Amino acid sequence: MSSIFTKIVNGEIPCYKIAEDDDYLAFLDVNPNAKGHTLCIPKAEIDKLFEMDEAHYLGLMQFSRKVALAIGKTIPCDRVGISVIGLEVPHAHVHLIPINHMDDMRFLSKVSLTTEEFQTIAKDIQANL
Repeated sequence: MSSIFTKIVNGEIPCYKIAEDDDYLAFLDVNPNAKGHTLCIPKAEIDKLFEMDEAHYLGLMQFSRKVALAIGKTIPCDRVGISVIGLEVPHAHVHLIPINHMDDMRFLSKVSLTTEEFQTIAKDIQANL
């Protein structure tokens, strides 16, 4: 059965796209810890990050780095944190979260954004890629 991320990759579910290439996709998390919270995923449906072959894994990390640098140029923050948990969706994914404190990475506090805010954030990050 396809994960929600596979449905996003296939265009069955819309997303606030940040970046895309042949193998990877980055889009805003719709339940974000902070403005600019982005998910980077392989387009191939792979459940666990460490099940990816090494080249594909390294490609995802390179892609995520590029996106993280753009987030850091766009969203005021001390750092862009990275987290890989993988329990909420059975599809490998990397969370990139603008942070100012350790607690910003705990997934306890969420921000609410309007559609217009999501669209503006996505556009602004894209401009810094």
